[in-house]
Amino acid sequence: MKDYETIDLSGCCNVGNTFFDNPETPRLGAQTFHGLPFLIGQDPPDARRCLIGCCGGDGTASPVTIPIGKAARYVIFAHTLLETKMEEGEPIGREVAAYVVKLVDGEAHRLTIRERFEVAPVPTLWGQQAFLALPDLMDELMPRYEGQWDAAGRRQSETTGANPMAYYVWAWQNEGGGEIESITLEPADRKFVLAAITLGHLEEHPLRKVAKREVVISLNKDGDASEPFDMAVEVDRGVATFPFSLPKEGADTFVKDGRKGWGEPENKQSSPAYVEIAARRSATVTVKNKGEQLAQINWGKLQEDGKADTPRVNFEMADNGRNWVHVKVIDDETGKPVPCRVHFRSPKGIPYQPHGHHNQVNRNLNSWHQDIGGDLKMGQISYAYIDGTCQGWLPRGEVIVDVARGFEYEPVRQKLTIKPGQRALELRLKRWTNMNAAGWYSGDSHVHFLGDRGAHREAQGEDLNVVNLLASQWGHLFTNTEDFIGRPSVSDDGATIVYCSQENRQHLLGHLILWGLKEQVSPWCSDGPGEAELGGNMEITMSRWADQCRAQGGTVVIPHLPAPNGEPATLIATGRADAVEMLIQGGYQHQEYYRYLNCGYKLPLVGGTDKMSSDVPVGIYRTYAHVGNDQPFNYDNWCQAVKAGRTFLSGGPIIDIKVNGVGVGETIKLPGNGGTVEVEATAESIIPIYSLQIVQEGNVIASTEVKKGARRLELKEKVKIESHSWLAARCGGPKYEPMPHYDAWGRGIFAHTSPVYLAVGGDWWMFDEETAQYMLTLIDGSVEYIRHTAAHHEHDNVTHHHTHHDHQQFLEEPFHEAAAAIHRRMHQLGIKH
Repeated sequence: MKDYETIDLSGCCNVGNTFFDNPETPRLGAQTFHGLPFLIGQDPPDARRCLIGCCGGDGTASPVTIPIGKAARYVIFAHTLLETKMEEGEPIGREVAAYVVKLVDGEAHRLTIRERFEVAPVPTLWGQQAFLALPDLMDELMPRYEGQWDAAGRRQSETTGANPMAYYVWAWQNEGGGEIESITLEPADRKFVLAAITLGHLEEHPLRKVAKREVVISLNKDGDASEPFDMAVEVDRGVATFPFSLPKEGADTFVKDGRKGWGEPENKQSSPAYVEIAARRSATVTVKNKGEQLAQINWGKLQEDGKADTPRVNFEMADNGRNWVHVKVIDDETGKPVPCRVHFRSPKGIPYQPHGHHNQVNRNLNSWHQDIGGDLKMGQISYAYIDGTCQGWLPRGEVIVDVARGFEYEPVRQKLTIKPGQRALELRLKRWTNMNAAGWYSGDSHVHFLGDRGAHREAQGEDLNVVNLLASQWGHLFTNTEDFIGRPSVSDDGATIVYCSQENRQHLLGHLILWGLKEQVSPWCSDGPGEAELGGNMEITMSRWADQCRAQGGTVVIPHLPAPNGEPATLIATGRADAVEMLIQGGYQHQEYYRYLNCGYKLPLVGGTDKMSSDVPVGIYRTYAHVGNDQPFNYDNWCQAVKAGRTFLSGGPIIDIKVNGVGVGETIKLPGNGGTVEVEATAESIIPIYSLQIVQEGNVIASTEVKKGARRLELKEKVKIESHSWLAARCGGPKYEPMPHYDAWGRGIFAHTSPVYLAVGGDWWMFDEETAQYMLTLIDGSVEYIRHTAAHHEHDNVTHHHTHHDHQQFLEEPFHEAAAAIHRRMHQLGIKH
């Protein structure tokens, strides 16, 4: 016998599809609702006589009796109400029809069909679905990898709740399970349709929903398992979430890894994976990869046995029960909850993030400018930023926690046990160093898309003091406009500052960070895509943006030196740049920085993230600036420390260099014949580091290395100085090669100080003719671009934002100033040009 059996109602049908206001609405013929078979009319259907309808309004409709002649445990009705007066104030619960079920033993059951209980109107008013019946459609997932433009935001919800297309489905339990002789539809005074009847022969309730449970899916064949992840799981009598990959490594390897608190490699293959399933016991679970069916199993049998093996797929139930747990993360020193980021997982790697946070961020797809606040993805792991407290489901039994707070706290990654009935969990974080106490304050030079409040929460979770949140423009997209207030936003304890300022951008000449603006500097971007709007004109240059920022007392930073590489040379030559930012630990970036230092330009180094997605943590590259203990920490003092060069860039390590006891940003004056200086460099890190180097004029003059990595490295070296020079320290991976973080950029784990300058026999002065020629070439190329390639309005057809009479002169003037400044320096050395 079939588990569910349709009844042919075609002999009783008295109306066609035109009984509905829209004849396209009713679904006819053989249909499947919630995994159950229904037959509406005949198959193939006859649209003229396919439904049992009651007009009801005049009270003359006659009962319709349907012969059954079969036993069943459940009777499932597909029916609909086509008339309602709820919007006119009529109370719900009105009887709109009745079914009289007559058993062969003579017993009869009259089943009252009430509006908003066993049925509801179709179309259904928003929020007015039936209490006891389900729509003919099921809840379903949104398209995972594609979708319409206007559904971009909705796709982040991943799922859509069901509304009826034509019918509601309601089940009645025949408690005795005896044979049913007939079912009679008794009409009331409402327009009502009975579309189909199906008999259920299983003990399970055919429509009752159950909560989801996790299942681990492993693919047995290497060819299947190694495929790029493209898995789908289908359930006929229930629902399944998107499947997601699980970590490749086991729980013990994860706990012992030296990258505690900072993610793990992402598994981009198809196995292992997990999915969450909510289904009735008779459901069939189907696993597909790249559209190919790999396995089918019975859901009830899997729950009963705990696992199921097929030729290509192994299934394992992973849900051993769960508790709603309230979590506190305590600062071990203060005894108070401390902002941080947390990750919870089962031993298999299934995430259980706090309520209100995501187990996967934006479906683990690229999340540029989407789903950005409060969550972080580092490789395989999603972290939730919390204020020190959170709550949500945790699995019973063994749980792994991974908790971190910036670079100055020891991360916690450990196994715990959640006991049945446990409702509270306390974790503790210990600070291993306190840079604020030593006068050092950290800041991210470069953050996008976060809101002011979200920036505060994430900064506090990363133990970051300053967030430079930058409004900007991407084509026709303007961001953070509403966050610009012209002053810092300071947390109640004064420890965290968010300042929304600007990054102004031109696609070829360069980008420019403007810290501390009191008023916006417009236009934000210039000269067309991808920075400015389509068809935009060359309205302004970086130098003019810098001038306006300086006029407000702001700070000018060249981001991601050197690219775009047009105008940075002009900014540096004319002294318009207060600092330069390094976003990547790459040879090109280092070379460009050292090039300008060797040509005699004092350039403080800052670190920032250029954060534009949830897979980059705020402050993973950060600037430590030494404000000192003799003045208060505030935004202006922090910027002044940056301008003075008392900085180091950190991607994890805490680094320091002293030359004759003098720190970064300072200038040591030596006599005309030079001398020998004593250099001390140290680096400490919660993430293992392998090399520490002292750099003079771009060349490594001393280094130390530990092959297995270490928490602390140190160097002492005596260096002979014969002419003007500079010294800096840097640390990182083996041989200072990039050792990647698990953020989206895969940026290197390293740190680099600003220089200590050494002046011999007078004021510090260096020059490199090759660099000077390089700068002049960039200046010449920029001018040529402005004259011959950039977009301009027709002459005398526009009034510009500035007051200069000659727009071309306004654009070119800073470049001519830069060239003249370089030529003057050449002249001082007697170099012909």
